[in-house]
Amino acid sequence: MTLQTLPQHLHGFSKSLNSTPLRHLGTRYSRDGSFLEEPGNTIVCHLVDGSMAVQAVIDARTRMQSLPESEKLAYTAESSLHMTLFQGIIEYRRKRPYWPADMALDTPIEAMTEHYLKQLEDFDAPGPFKVEVIGATPNGLTVQGLTDADRRIMKVWRDRLADIFGYRHPDHDSYRFHITFAYEMDRFRDEAMLEWHKGLLEILEDLQEAAPVIELEPPAFCSFVDMNHFEKLKVLA
Repeated sequence: MTLQTLPQHLHGFSKSLNSTPLRHLGTRYSRDGSFLEEPGNTIVCHLVDGSMAVQAVIDARTRMQSLPESEKLAYTAESSLHMTLFQGIIEYRRKRPYWPADMALDTPIEAMTEHYLKQLEDFDAPGPFKVEVIGATPNGLTVQGLTDADRRIMKVWRDRLADIFGYRHPDHDSYRFHITFAYEMDRFRDEAMLEWHKGLLEILEDLQEAAPVIELEPPAFCSFVDMNHFEKLKVLA
């Protein structure tokens, strides 16, 4: 394996292959790995506490922390592990189409959260679904619906929530579901990147064997101050 044959989905983590600024550095987290206030709301599924799947995910996270240059990553709290089902609004993304057209762009986050709580009072939940892990990067895990039926249900969830929230992001139909572990404070040197590629393949294989299904709690509307805690305000199923 050479840097030239590194899979495309890992190019963004390489200092040699990606010179663009780090997207969230300075707004979501600082250079020392501290998470900054970035309030908002969202729809997430927390991992089921105490399940075999959550332990397998935590083990994968711990193994990633032992890979070269992992100190370049700002890890979120273990207790915040979740899969985002639908992106809500957030302080530093006050623009269309990431904000509903019928609400002023300067509406306080707290007021937006109260607005959505009312909108969700009679929400018609499409039903449960199961997910599996299909990929791993230094940021965490990529997941998808376990079966075609699960993937269809997840799409219905997102479509109905888009109607409630009043917007559709540009990636609404192509959104990649994920479980975030960490954010980059700096990109990896070539040697470390190659070790990460090898390590991620091993971690992914072991995780898929240990937890073919990732057990999730029902979707919940949550508020947050930073990326370390997502407070459940309303369970939607």
